[in-house]
Amino acid sequence: MSRTFLKMNGLGNDFVVVQTLTQNFEPTPEEIRAIAKRGDGGIGCDQVIAIDPPKAEGASAYVRFWNSDGEETGACGNGTRCVAWLLMQSAGKTEVAFDTVAGRLSGVAAGEKLVTVDMGPPRLEWSQIPLAEAMDTARVELQVGPIDAPWVHTPVCVSMGNPHVVFFVDAPVSDEFATKTGSLVEHHPLFPEGVNVGFAHVESRDHIRLKVWERGAGLTAACGTGACAAQVAAVRRGLTDRKAKVEFESGALTIEWRESDGHVIMTGPVSMDFAGKLPEAVAA
Repeated sequence: MSRTFLKMNGLGNDFVVVQTLTQNFEPTPEEIRAIAKRGDGGIGCDQVIAIDPPKAEGASAYVRFWNSDGEETGACGNGTRCVAWLLMQSAGKTEVAFDTVAGRLSGVAAGEKLVTVDMGPPRLEWSQIPLAEAMDTARVELQVGPIDAPWVHTPVCVSMGNPHVVFFVDAPVSDEFATKTGSLVEHHPLFPEGVNVGFAHVESRDHIRLKVWERGAGLTAACGTGACAAQVAAVRRGLTDRKAKVEFESGALTIEWRESDGHVIMTGPVSMDFAGKLPEAVAA
């Protein structure tokens, strides 16, 4: 029996979504890599998402995420919006809650294919990121490049259910710079579980330009949790107000680090690209 999927994206950050209510989906890392591979028989995506039946009261689903390298991951902001939109569409609701390995997330309709997601509170302790040793996560002792003229230095670390390091830069960086630097930092010994690497240029108190090298996926068009991490990092440094537009080359998200409860609220678009059938080799 053929297994079906939906191809979705948020700001060009694309996903293969498999709904498991009527079909089994327990992929190996090799199968995830085959699905995510662009060309040569793969469907092509930044991440694979499984929407499972709920495991707990009050949730509409239990959701699993995999990076394109085959590793299961804790959360994905753009993917979370896509999941919330699907669940709201299928239930005829304007709000929904679902569980992930990183905790419960919730989404609210904010317009035509526009979704607001409560990503929960950021984790800011060094052991929550996690880092390999204790240090102030608002000013991490890390620099990349020559000792006397580092390319980037003294970043902020934030976990949004997955680890992020955010470097503030004087001007928006090129893809080449983000790839060169991000690939070095992703597997730095300071980050025992690897790390997503953000390069944030603060344009104003309510506007950040961001490029993200994503752990396990590489340079990505947009990263929802990366946008959340960048805004939290900027607020911690006193560089932006609590609410700001975080802009990628593919579009922008609105991120608010809410003062009332400490939750991070993300609003942005979703897009349904097409539906299809999984290759038989990775269907079961």
